[in-house]
Amino acid sequence: MRPLIDPFGRAITYLRVSVTDRCDLRCIYCMSERMRFLPRNELLSIEELDRLCTAFIERGVRRLRFTGGEPLVRRGFIDLLQSVKRHLGAGLDEITITTNGVQLAEFALPLFEAGVRRVNVSVDSLDRDNFKHITRRDRLEQVLNGIDAAERAGLKIKINTVALKHDNAHEIPELVKWAHGPGLRHHSD
Repeated sequence: MRPLIDPFGRAITYLRVSVTDRCDLRCIYCMSERMRFLPRNELLSIEELDRLCTAFIERGVRRLRFTGGEPLVRRGFIDLLQSVKRHLGAGLDEITITTNGVQLAEFALPLFEAGVRRVNVSVDSLDRDNFKHITRRDRLEQVLNGIDAAERAGLKIKINTVALKHDNAHEIPELVKWAHGPGLRHHSD
């Protein structure tokens, strides 16, 4: 098959795949408190997502990043990763995910076993009250525990932060220092 080429003549080798619009946080910059989600029957099934990923890999995609909403809330997500893993070393170079980290403690080892070696974790504040304000959920401890579990599982971690002028801009220097501090396994993207 011919590779996918963008309008500028570049080969498309990287694909982000959103597996759900659902999330276990309600970040003020992302979702309303009373979000209306797509009916489940309108989402691609795990088998359809697998076929879609396979088709893109056959056309030259070498890196897949799974996102959401929050991909770890999608039923069957680890099964999808386990299936896509068969392409690693046979056209696919990397499988990564972007997560809010809330469920990462539970899923860190299954992610590693499914071929994931790197995760992007969203952390918009290290202050519990401010984290709760921004995400509308009191889950900072779960996120930090998830990051620790990911490190123990052997996953490299990249921290994502949305800078919000009136909500966390004053914390950016502290977040940068923490994200680049000792202990976090880093990987530039």
